[in-house]
Amino acid sequence: MLNKLKRIDWMIVAILGVFAVISPFIVYSSTVGTKFEPANFEIKTIVFYIIGFVVMLAVTLFDYRLLLKGWMIWMVITVLLLIGLYFFADVTMGAKGWYKFGGLSFQPAELAKIVLILSLAQLLGKREGEPLAFIKDLLPIACVMIIPFGLIVAQPDLGNAMILIVIFIGMLWIGGMKYRHMFVGTAIVGAIIAIVVMLFTQFGPQVESFFKDTLGQNHWYERINTFINPESASKDESHQSRYALIAIGSGGLTGDGYLQGELKSRNFIPLTYSDAIFVVIGEEFGFQGGALLLLLYFFLIYRMILIAFQCYDLRGSYIIIGIVSMFVFQIFQNIGMMIGLMPITGITLPFISYGGTSLILNMVCIGLVLSVRIHQEKYQLDE
Repeated sequence: MLNKLKRIDWMIVAILGVFAVISPFIVYSSTVGTKFEPANFEIKTIVFYIIGFVVMLAVTLFDYRLLLKGWMIWMVITVLLLIGLYFFADVTMGAKGWYKFGGLSFQPAELAKIVLILSLAQLLGKREGEPLAFIKDLLPIACVMIIPFGLIVAQPDLGNAMILIVIFIGMLWIGGMKYRHMFVGTAIVGAIIAIVVMLFTQFGPQVESFFKDTLGQNHWYERINTFINPESASKDESHQSRYALIAIGSGGLTGDGYLQGELKSRNFIPLTYSDAIFVVIGEEFGFQGGALLLLLYFFLIYRMILIAFQCYDLRGSYIIIGIVSMFVFQIFQNIGMMIGLMPITGITLPFISYGGTSLILNMVCIGLVLSVRIHQEKYQLDE
């Protein structure tokens, strides 16, 4: 036990400690003066962090290779939880994505990210770094991703579904995907994006009718249309993106000061304690505060990549690459949607936004990274 504790990357733990200090203050600032203030989200964030550190330590000390052996069990459990949402979950913020237990909630889509990473790491590890064959390797691996992806898209939860795609691409890129397969996949994705943009710009009314009347997904149409056609979007559709830009811009270089931001306290921007928490950072701490936060993320990702390079077990490296891909995309997507670079989706800012499920499962991910680091001395690839 003591030997394992010595091998922990304490720089990563220290960065998480900084996040644990920052997050409750930002969450409190985002709710003070709003209807959410009595909910004491900042206190709950502290509790979630305490639980998260305990869970992280437990996962760290547990041999990650034992988790890989049970990847099929974890995937079946995750799929059943995702299916169960259609029968036992209520619609929250336009999606059936949460199980409610009194005052607590659980989002299976967050669990799906970790399970997908473990599953792909085990499947890719069997190839031992050899190039992936299309029918023998890529198709089965794609099926493992498509099932949870389809269930999450149907909730609808476009944000977390996109993260599964990013994890899939990131791990395949490192896991031995052939360049021609990568080129074909990139071409297909590019063609799909081009077709979507063309349909929204050239056939707007028909697309709106299809989404709203046929699919019953007004939520999706508004999010996509606001990003592609901001000038034609209604006031309600572009409300969050417009005021987010105004709030971040008003912060300037140094910000208005802690608790001095005006826009979020007047309820101009929804969910500032969750999806839009970067708006509070930009408004109150300015460019300097945002840059410092990005620097912390950079050091966290850097330390994780170093562990991946030092790992003897390819499966351990794949796990870390999957987690890094997930974090990098979440950070880019969350901040990007607040400054107009990405469409608005329900993706939280890792380790800063309020959210028990996302925070604890992010801590589980860090625990997996640290477990990879401390369990290399007895490396043996399973047959």
